[in-house]
Amino acid sequence: MLKLPRQIWILALGRLLSEIGSGFTLFYAPIFFVQQVGLSATSVGLALGSASISGVTGRLISGTYADRWGRKPVLLLAMFVLAISAFILASTNSFETLIIGCLVQGLGLGLYWPANEAIVADLTDGEERRFAYAITRLADNLGMGLGIIAGGILISASGSYRTLFIIDGISFCCFFLTIAFGIRETLQTQTRAVRFVSGYTTALRDRRLLVYVAVNIILTVYISQTQTTLPLYFSGFVPQAGASGFSPQIISTLFTGHLLMTIVAQLPMLKLLQSLGHVRSLMISGGLWILGFVCITITGTTANLQILWASFGLGLFALAIVSYTPTASALIADLAPPSLRGVYTSINSLCWAAGYAIGPPLGGWALDRSVRFAHDFWLGLAATVPIVWLILLWLERLIEVRE
Repeated sequence: MLKLPRQIWILALGRLLSEIGSGFTLFYAPIFFVQQVGLSATSVGLALGSASISGVTGRLISGTYADRWGRKPVLLLAMFVLAISAFILASTNSFETLIIGCLVQGLGLGLYWPANEAIVADLTDGEERRFAYAITRLADNLGMGLGIIAGGILISASGSYRTLFIIDGISFCCFFLTIAFGIRETLQTQTRAVRFVSGYTTALRDRRLLVYVAVNIILTVYISQTQTTLPLYFSGFVPQAGASGFSPQIISTLFTGHLLMTIVAQLPMLKLLQSLGHVRSLMISGGLWILGFVCITITGTTANLQILWASFGLGLFALAIVSYTPTASALIADLAPPSLRGVYTSINSLCWAAGYAIGPPLGGWALDRSVRFAHDFWLGLAATVPIVWLILLWLERLIEVRE
């Protein structure tokens, strides 16, 4: 096993604390805002997707100023903004307040990811870099799993969804302190970027980056469906005796299993894909998405063993995600020149913003059509994976030509 710098482990600890809080809310938020606040699935999808609007601004700011001011100041600002967003969402009783909370949250997430990913790229190189991204993602998943378990217990005991958002805000405060006292600045003075526009202009001349952006947005749309559309699909479209969907307890158990799979499979999958390279690893991820989408369709259309099929689907999604996340981060870090790591990771993060701007409204719209349409929606997503493969083959060719 590769030895990582101490800073990586401290950063992973902070991400663990933050994701415990996020796990309290991520999978329960759509259910809460639809079933208790009384908003439609479409409006909740639009609100969740609106976070990507402010997220674009946050990512552009983070990419540039992480390369000018340093990674640490931007991370501290991100944690402050995210804490505020959590407390706004805790008080939400209307669509307007939900929009405000999501916009603030999107800004905070936009500030967070480019600076965070740039720190890992600064401290690592080669295969060590991919391993470091896998460790930080493992911390994310472990924290998320613990948060989901604790959130499910809290909801079962008290039914208080709002408390989950308060705990999420406290977790961001804890991460703020971890950054303030445990993380040193990793940006070297001689690599600091000078201008806002020129950094992005230079990056967008890189054809490899542009092709990567196209495939990354599609893969991020897939991930967004597991976190926003899928809980609503399970709660309202899976046939059950005397009910229209899985209970909150079953959904909690299913997503806990999903997160446990991402935790258990992260390092073994990294080792399994190590010899394949970045692009081929992403192609494997696409194949796993196809199988997972098929299993989710079977879950909603079969009369028996729905929980088993749902478990298979979520397990395959977990393998697809752990094949994708550290590989994509390492790939973008390898493409980026040292002076523009913040900008490149910002563009990588913008793909997530685009994916989450498209995914939740698309999923909410599909669920608001008809039962048949909701079932076929997952097969439609599976049909887009061959497009992903073709784009990846193009990217592989461009990388080989550059080398």
